[in-house]
Amino acid sequence: MPALNKLSAVEVRAKGPGKYSDGGGLWLHKREDGGAQWVLRLTVHGRRREMGLGRLSDVSLKEARAQAEKWRAMVRDGQDPIKERERRKRDAARPENTLRNIALDAFESRKADLKGDGAAGRWFTPLELHVLPKLGKVPVEQLDQQDIKNTLAPIWHAKADTARKAMNRLNIVMKHAAALGLNVDLQVTEKAKALLGTTRHVVKNIPSMPWQEVPTFYRSLEDPTVTHLALRLLILTGVRSRPLRYLRVDEIDGDVWTVPGEGMKGRKDKTEDFRVPLSAEALAVIELAKPFERGGYLFPSSRKGVISDATMARLMERRGLSERPHGFRSSLRTWLAEATDAPHEVAETVLQHVAGTTVQRAYRRTDYLEQRRVLMERWAQLVTGEGAGQVVQLAR
Repeated sequence: MPALNKLSAVEVRAKGPGKYSDGGGLWLHKREDGGAQWVLRLTVHGRRREMGLGRLSDVSLKEARAQAEKWRAMVRDGQDPIKERERRKRDAARPENTLRNIALDAFESRKADLKGDGAAGRWFTPLELHVLPKLGKVPVEQLDQQDIKNTLAPIWHAKADTARKAMNRLNIVMKHAAALGLNVDLQVTEKAKALLGTTRHVVKNIPSMPWQEVPTFYRSLEDPTVTHLALRLLILTGVRSRPLRYLRVDEIDGDVWTVPGEGMKGRKDKTEDFRVPLSAEALAVIELAKPFERGGYLFPSSRKGVISDATMARLMERRGLSERPHGFRSSLRTWLAEATDAPHEVAETVLQHVAGTTVQRAYRRTDYLEQRRVLMERWAQLVTGEGAGQVVQLAR
């Protein structure tokens, strides 16, 4: 083993500019300008590395030797001392690593993928209401499955969907913490699920109207009001509530409505717009709605902003119906399956669903606009009472 402790304190002070070895990879570099610093040379995983240990004016010979031995011991254990020191610096510079702080940081990093940058609070709310009040101050590295189990147990069965969302967000937060270099248990949420057991909650789908009954309901929307017209266009297009409520007049070009990508649920590529073919009946409804246009929006609220989803739902509720506006998407999808020969991928595209595997979608460069145009025209004929009982056939 190379000799250690070659230098004396007197030599360290007296030597002129140059590089002087103290042994074991520890070197003293003295510069022409009078400055000097300690450098440790190491071989880490077969690579030569150098670590600065500080200026001579700040670090004595004794302190430099102690530091050098600490880092050499780490190399002997198979670790990279340079990366370890960088990790410690990051930890020291980072705010306290509580679950709340890491959750907020994770939320910030995901905002670009969330609708409206997450301003509605739907992503963070399950954590804010059901997890952070009890666990927010717990260091994320100390969080274990028993903590999570005790926190979510009161809502695990009673509010199963909310509990599921909270657990999902927790899993994302733990992965974020791991990406920051923190020593967390990435299996902690799965372990907590095992302790909590299978939820007894039965998922209830949004009630939908049988497609055979849609024409009768559609004809009942006879008043030229914002609510009636919005519901009619919702039924005719099969879109979700939000893009319909935020429909702008300038999104319509001829008989095509282009929904901006940021308004589409379930699309990771928020720059990808979606084209909706408009039937003759849909265009007629849009013309009836144009006098209500305010601020560019076709369906404004009576106060400010746009019509709410609850407004359309309350209309159906007042009529004693259990179905809700979103359910008309199911009505349309069932009609496509039972009364048309539309291929699966075309029918799914009508509902703006992403169909097929990643590879299949990469090679499929079409949105089936022309086939959907035929289907939506026949759907409009059905709901207006013009095409009852007819089977739609698409050209192959």
